[in-house]
Amino acid sequence: MVPKKNSRADLSRNSVIYFQIGLIIVLSISYAGLEWNFEHKQNYDLQQVEFTAENSIDVPVTELKQLPPPPPPPPAPEIIEVVQDNLEIKETEIKSTETSQDEKIEVAEVADIRDEEITEEIEDVPFVAIANVPLYPGCENEKDNEAKKKCMSKKIEDFVQREFRTEIGSELGLTGINKIYVVFRINEKGMVSNIQARGPHKALEAEAERVIKLLPPMIPGRQRNHPVGVIYTLPIIFDVKVAI
Repeated sequence: MVPKKNSRADLSRNSVIYFQIGLIIVLSISYAGLEWNFEHKQNYDLQQVEFTAENSIDVPVTELKQLPPPPPPPPAPEIIEVVQDNLEIKETEIKSTETSQDEKIEVAEVADIRDEEITEEIEDVPFVAIANVPLYPGCENEKDNEAKKKCMSKKIEDFVQREFRTEIGSELGLTGINKIYVVFRINEKGMVSNIQARGPHKALEAEAERVIKLLPPMIPGRQRNHPVGVIYTLPIIFDVKVAI
């Protein structure tokens, strides 16, 4: 049996039409593609940037407000005292201060008036500023005040070097240079008082006070021709050398 072809089933007959339709579709798509607008979005950096704020303090402005004046105090009530007619009132008698020629005036005699001596109190004076320095025994014959100062300082230094117990350094286990500052007062009678010592060890302070108490009596210093207390400062340098 030979198959027969149907004229309607022949596809080659309409190939030109199909080609034209396909070409039209392709051209339409190409045209639409060329005319199409594409939005280009920028790529943003999503990293966060941190700003360090400056440490600044806003100082508020101080405003002075003027307060209204306080209200005036209420008036005090007037107290009216009613005095009875039969009440006796004592009147104050004012005596006259005028004198008459008949009155006698007592006059004190000159011998009865006594002059009281006013003692001038002068505070303690430092040794470097005293007008007339205290006189250590043996310094009386120096010619002027400056020479007497030097003589007194030399006498006190020699006395301390002679009386100070140098073996106290080895007893305490001290080494090197040790400074002791002593301040004392030479009172109006020439006696030593108010001794104060400061040093690296309590035993050194006690030894310095013991030596200063042994100073002999002196002729007191004078300021404006009056005996006064004199403040004397004495630094003591105690050098402990270790034998090799």
